Amino acid sequence: PVTPAKRNFARRMRRESTEAEGRLWQELRGRRLDKIKFRRQVPVGRFVADFVCAEARLIIEIDGSQHADSPHDQERDAELKAKGFRVLRFWNDDVLKDLDAVCDTIIAYVRDEDLQPWR
Repeated sequence: PVTPAKRNFARRMRRESTEAEGRLWQELRGRRLDKIKFRRQVPVGRFVADFVCAEARLIIEIDGSQHADSPHDQERDAELKAKGFRVLRFWNDDVLKDLDAVCDTIIAYVRDEDLQPWR
């Protein structure tokens, strides 16, 4: 069950999204990307995922440089994988500089559930 505190945190994260998250959300919202349904800032277990495609069991995380080699992210990814999700991570710069490639990668991962994230 999602606690009220976790739900409020997710709401705050929606209001305070980064530029990269906002740009990607414009592509994902309302099934704009290849008619795929995404939700943003979704509580999943102890964590709040940036974007979730429940149908493909795919979580998309948009990371700033503070996430480089983060033990917290490794622990988080392991827990989300244990819940049956694949976690696909992109750097903020990737989203801001090559949004088309990011979107193409997301479509590929949604359509082919055998693909496994590279980081």
